[in-house]
Amino acid sequence: MMAYFDCFSGISGDMTLGALIDLGVPLPWLKEAIAALPLSGFDITAADVEYNGIKAKRVEVHAHGDHHHRHYSDIRTLIERSPLPEQVRGTALSIFRRLAEAEAGVHGCTPEEVHFHEVGAVDAIVDVVGSALGLHRLGVTEAAASAIPSGRGFVVCRHGRLPIPAPATVVLLKGIPIYGTDQEYELTTPTGAAIVSTVAQKFGPMPLLAAAGIGYGAGCRNLEPGPNLLRVVIGEAAESLSREGNVFKQDQIIVVESSIDDMNPEIFGFLMDRLFQEGALDVAWIPIQMKKNRPGTLLQVLCRRDDLGAVARCILTETSSLGVRYHEAGRFMLERDHVTLDSSFGPISVKRVRYPHGEVRLVPEFDVCRRIALERGLPLRTVYDTVARDAAERKITGKQGDVA
Repeated sequence: MMAYFDCFSGISGDMTLGALIDLGVPLPWLKEAIAALPLSGFDITAADVEYNGIKAKRVEVHAHGDHHHRHYSDIRTLIERSPLPEQVRGTALSIFRRLAEAEAGVHGCTPEEVHFHEVGAVDAIVDVVGSALGLHRLGVTEAAASAIPSGRGFVVCRHGRLPIPAPATVVLLKGIPIYGTDQEYELTTPTGAAIVSTVAQKFGPMPLLAAAGIGYGAGCRNLEPGPNLLRVVIGEAAESLSREGNVFKQDQIIVVESSIDDMNPEIFGFLMDRLFQEGALDVAWIPIQMKKNRPGTLLQVLCRRDDLGAVARCILTETSSLGVRYHEAGRFMLERDHVTLDSSFGPISVKRVRYPHGEVRLVPEFDVCRRIALERGLPLRTVYDTVARDAAERKITGKQGDVA
């Protein structure tokens, strides 16, 4: 089961708990399981609220009595010695470890020396452990999340006046897509950032998902224009799309574009080579008409998110372009891999493509055919046709790399 955290209005610990309870995690069961830490002197309430016409669960943790602040080592010991399921303990420990490392980086100490204040209070322990319990109860084994929004302004805590997002939140979201908003409010808290950055393996648009349940967790108050909610969608992740026997792979890529009308066209060939060196999956030149009816070229590059910076830098340094634009896109692909074909020219690599309804096709690789043509002094077309004929006559079976 996959969970998708749709953080359109940020994320906090209580919003996460609220969404999981709204998804069906029983509140009495949750209280009993958390009390087994052992942790006492608290109560959890979940009320139905309506923000912008959407019904959601508003969770509050009420601590009774005098609760001292705890060091990270105290919290770790509390969880390690608990009778909670191993997976729940592991998730909760990972979340608090990330919190401790983030706080340590901000305050210039080791994680063991971190003295939690707000984060170490009973409500945060309940939020973290309760979230780990709720995900386990729902059978969630993988998670993804949207980009994370941040408010602006300042928040007052035990350390004094801190900027939003809080320093620990920024550290926790390092490497994760985040964006700013005009809300003068802490949309994403350190606890929420620790939870989502620990349990989610990828960030971006919702992946292909057969939704089985949707839960909404409410913030402590609605915000204008709202709604101040966290939406969690659970369901079976579909790595492929199946319809009427047709099966396709699906993934997410980045499309990078730039319009160019004032560059020596001889540079384009060199640019293509450089872009592939920087991780481009594909490069295309598209003729376009630009302002003042000038003919130009639309440069379009496909790449992985991790290669976006390198690809953009390459375009801006190797061309006359003053800027690039990019967006994320989904794509469907036929299943493919590479196998070794015992061809008329000896063992060579060919692409194996799996089509709908079980059909398999072997496709000659251009670079391989080009090398053979140059080495043997043959026309490229002759080599390509020979390899294609060899591929059609031989049945390729087995795993990638097998020789047929």
